[in-house]
Amino acid sequence: MSGSKVNLVPPTAWELPNYVPRKLATPFSRLVLHHLRLDTARSLPGLLEYMHRVFATLIEAGRTHSLEATTKAATPSEGDDDSMTSEWVYTRAEFEAFVWAADVVIAIGTNADNESDSAFFGDVEAIRGGRSWEDIPVGFYYVRPSHQGGRTSHNCYIGLVISPPYQQSGYGKSIVGTYSHYLPLLGYKASIGRVFATNTKSIRLCESTGFTRVGLIPRAGRLRRADGSGEEWVDSIIYYRSFVDEEEWSRPIRSML
Repeated sequence: MSGSKVNLVPPTAWELPNYVPRKLATPFSRLVLHHLRLDTARSLPGLLEYMHRVFATLIEAGRTHSLEATTKAATPSEGDDDSMTSEWVYTRAEFEAFVWAADVVIAIGTNADNESDSAFFGDVEAIRGGRSWEDIPVGFYYVRPSHQGGRTSHNCYIGLVISPPYQQSGYGKSIVGTYSHYLPLLGYKASIGRVFATNTKSIRLCESTGFTRVGLIPRAGRLRRADGSGEEWVDSIIYYRSFVDEEEWSRPIRSML
């Protein structure tokens, strides 16, 4: 079984800003977010295949994530001949085992204005409206315990992925804005995460959405250089954000036993 033990959180609709300075224009007026588990995602033809391609491209690039492609596969060589070459790939099985062991929330772009129609927004295929998966998932995030659970299980790690067609459009900030709704419902009070110091986009996103820089781990990752000339040791910045108010933190702690 994938994900947490909590029930699926009902879908929600979020209005998008009409204009974001220095960002590409958005083709959508709102995002509809769905909390999914692996069995639900498998019932939506093509969704897992698309999400795997997006996530695998990020991992295989080797510049922003701690995961690494460890499976060698034969792929067609460039050119007109039929020769093959070997490349390191991040497999579908690895993707499902890692991402879908967590709770996954997918953000779908839409211009639908029937806000009161809960049946419509509650149906992923209705929101999809026959569109290709390449056109509508603005992004997704997966949420898992920061460590190994136990006495730190109130903290989570969040992995946010923005689909390639919708990067540079300000969607990341809009999706992060939904964390305060979903994370407490998934059983978490706060997030502790690490961002590599070379990942300037994620650093700007964290620092503009309420995350606090609380530490740094020197040489935490071995990442590929931007110019392709090998790899380098990269520091990791630790960020923290609470998703509940101080009154919640001051309440007596209930034992989980």
